[in-house]
Amino acid sequence: MKRPRDFFASRLGIVVVGILIGCLAATLQKLGNFANMGICVACFTRDIAGALGLHRAAAVQYLRPEIPAFCLGAFLAAVLFREFRPRTGSAPMVRFVLGMFAMIGALVFLGCPWRALLRLAGGDGNALFGLAGLAGGVFVGLQFLKAGFSLGRSYPTRTVAGLALPFIMLVLVILAVLYPQFGPEGQAALFRSKGGPGAAAAPVIWSLSFGLIIGFLAQRTRFCTVGGIRDVILMRDYHLLSGVGGLLVAAFVLNLVYGQFHPGFAGQPAAHTTQLLNFGGMLLAGLCFTLAGGCPGRQVFLSGEGDADAGMFVLGMLIGAAVAHNFQMVGTQPTAPYIVIIGLVIVCLIGILGRERSAPER
Repeated sequence: MKRPRDFFASRLGIVVVGILIGCLAATLQKLGNFANMGICVACFTRDIAGALGLHRAAAVQYLRPEIPAFCLGAFLAAVLFREFRPRTGSAPMVRFVLGMFAMIGALVFLGCPWRALLRLAGGDGNALFGLAGLAGGVFVGLQFLKAGFSLGRSYPTRTVAGLALPFIMLVLVILAVLYPQFGPEGQAALFRSKGGPGAAAAPVIWSLSFGLIIGFLAQRTRFCTVGGIRDVILMRDYHLLSGVGGLLVAAFVLNLVYGQFHPGFAGQPAAHTTQLLNFGGMLLAGLCFTLAGGCPGRQVFLSGEGDADAGMFVLGMLIGAAVAHNFQMVGTQPTAPYIVIIGLVIVCLIGILGRERSAPER
């Protein structure tokens, strides 16, 4: 009889978790989250940035409970299975910059890797170009890794450092439940959209519950979309990708059941048909995720395990969301093509300059 730890490490375990995540994502959409956006780490982080007043896009301001719940669910799993290991020191500021550009690229596409899969499961053909860009970004990132790129090793640190981001996430959960609105109109403690994607939300209790479950199970299985693509390219290992496939299939089936499957390219919710930007945005995001060691969901889960460096990447995503909206870098907005090019140049420079050099021979 396999122990629970062994089950989560098995191929069946990660497929089951992928199926569950796909089902919960489609159900969150049915319960009120925006169309083809049952779960999106990028979009939800962007909404949180808006709720905190970091950007002024009124249509995307809501303190989404799912993201902090992901972190807290992973924290609970790590504590219960004795995997909470506070650590830091692995180029935190570089990770912050990578988090910024990863978010900017994702918002040009209008979604993280999870949402790309959910958009495809909902019938959005534009997601194919985003997924192709994501795979391309992973491939380019792997070339830098093969050439010696490294962010360095992390080191054990004090418990308080590992608890910092989970504590922040706990505060966000409390704020999401209470949602304080004191203050004059337009200057409330937390902003909340009255229309658009930010106004579409599942009941808080379901968002929190599903988020905690996903965070817990994803921590146990090391679920990661970028890791799945990376392992296939590097080692022909389909373990992680099988979980990603489970997510896609489950979301597709439930979308059919819920009547949420609407195939096509034009008129898709929170999407655009400028395919070069769909590809380029996720190319940039995929490159950043690969150099940082995981997709945005994985970074949130790692921060729940006590990884302060992953926490810096998450904070970088938060600021990147604010920058993207404040400087009109989202979707097909005017500066989007330029920031994709600039971002690719900067991140490639990080890849070049971050290569480890062998010690000189004596």
